[in-house]
Order: sequence, then C-alpha cells, then structure tokens
Amino acid sequence: MAELESSLATREPGVRSFWVDIFVRLIKEKPLGTVGGVIVLVLLIVGVFAHLLAPYGFNEIFVGPRLGAPSPDNLLGCDQLGRDLLSRIIYGARISVVVGLSVSAIAVVLSTFIGVVCGYIGGKLDLVVQRFVDAWLCIPPLFLILTLIAVAGPGMLQVIVVLGVLFGIGQSRIVRGATIGIRYNTYLEAARAIGSGTGRVLLKHVLPNVMAPIIVLFTITMGGAILAEATISFLGFGIPPPTPSWGGMLSEAGRRYMLMAPHLAIWPGLFLAVVVYGINMLGDALRDLLDPRLRGGLGRYGRMV
Repeated sequence: MAELESSLATREPGVRSFWVDIFVRLIKEKPLGTVGGVIVLVLLIVGVFAHLLAPYGFNEIFVGPRLGAPSPDNLLGCDQLGRDLLSRIIYGARISVVVGLSVSAIAVVLSTFIGVVCGYIGGKLDLVVQRFVDAWLCIPPLFLILTLIAVAGPGMLQVIVVLGVLFGIGQSRIVRGATIGIRYNTYLEAARAIGSGTGRVLLKHVLPNVMAPIIVLFTITMGGAILAEATISFLGFGIPPPTPSWGGMLSEAGRRYMLMAPHLAIWPGLFLAVVVYGINMLGDALRDLLDPRLRGGLGRYGRMV
C-alpha cells in the first residue's frame, strides 16, 4: 500500500514536471526531434538579435563587390547590388520568425475556436460550419492565397492575416475531431450535471484535454507558414523588397543571377530547407510524445510498469 501511494505521489501531474518530462524524453527518445528543437532555438535567437548579429544593414549597398564570391569580409558573398548576403539572410530569419509565430498564433486560435465549439455543440451549427470548411478545403491553397493577397495587397501584415486564416480554417477539423473524441466522457457529463455552463465546460474541461494536438498544430503550422511565405514572396506577391525574405531573395537575385553567382540561390534555399526540416522534426517528435495512442503498450516510458 505504501509503495502504491509513493508511486502515485511521484506521478502527480503538474505543469512544470510535465514539461520537464517532455524535455527529458525528447532528448532521450527523439534525437531528430532534439536536432529540430536546436534548429528552432537558433532560428529564434538569430531572428530576435538580428540587428546585433548581422555585420551590415540588410539594405546597405556596396559593402563588397557586386555578385562577389564568399570572402573573409563577406562570408556568404554579395548580391547584385553589393549587399552582404549573410546580413540579409540573418534579417530574413527575423522575417521568418515573425511570420511563423504570428501565423501559427492566428491559425491555432481560429482552429481551436471553430473546432472546440463545433465539436462540443454539434447539431446544425456543426453541419453548417463543416460544409463551409469542406468548400474552403476544395479550393487550391496557392490559388486562394494569391487571390487574397492580390485583393489585400503585398505586405507582411497582409501575408500574416491571409496565411493565418487559411491554416486556421483547414486545421479546425483536427481540433474538432479531438473534441468529439472526449465530448461524451464522464467528467464532462459530471460538469454538466453540477450546473456548469457551456462556456465554463469548454474552458475548464474541454480545452485542457485537447491541448496536446493544439500544441503540435502550432509547431507544424510554423514550418508551413514559413514555407508558404517564401513561396508567395518568390512569386512576387509576398513581402516587397528591399525587406529580405528568403523566398524573395531566391526570386529577386537567386533566379536572375543563378548561373553567374550560384551562392545567391544556394544559401537562401539551404537555410529555408534546414529551418523547415527542423520545425517539422520537432513537431513530429512532440506529436509522438504528447499523443498517448502513439506510446505503444509498454507504458509511458517505453518499459513495463
């Protein structure tokens, strides 16, 4: 009996111990997820402190030879205007951080609201909203993004809002499915039986129990948002120059001078690929750690309990 009580005491859930547990398991069980976490952390640090890390301003011209190759003064070379490519890539990381976090926040809030409300209430409200989501998902994403950006105009704020709404409506299906899975659980029936209103049940009981897929959605959306922003900037509908977006750098100088100066296309494309890869690996690892259905039959830590 004493051993059972001590075991229950050691397993008492808490916010701090939960995240420490996730962090330790991420390092021990998910090496690729750990690498992804390091990449994301480096991206955040570079984005926040870009003005301190960049050797030159992002639009400072003639700091080196035009289309100059990598050198000790310009580690990644220069573009067609003599701007330092390393500095522009560092400031491009700030754009990626702002777009990724902002789009993920808007998408998660929107998808959580739609998914939780529709999944819990159901009925005609769920029927009408889900038919709208069906119609929304039928439209090709790139066509929809370009149309909305063409109406709203290019700019960082417009890109963030359009991508946030696009991801949020589509991903509401995931949150709705998680909500439907717990809608008839006993603790929700008990909360309703003691007189808790719909709003209190949603905030106090439903939302905490669907938080795991929401966290995973946030990380995965961040990588998708960065890639989508690079895509529309490459097509000329995203963040206008001279603001350095990695997709814009690939389109503006990388595509035009690719044969004369290959580094103009290689470095922005390489950093974009590494960042998206790291975010996706971190998201996959968090999904495996937070979803109890993916832990197998050997217990929480992969061993018999």
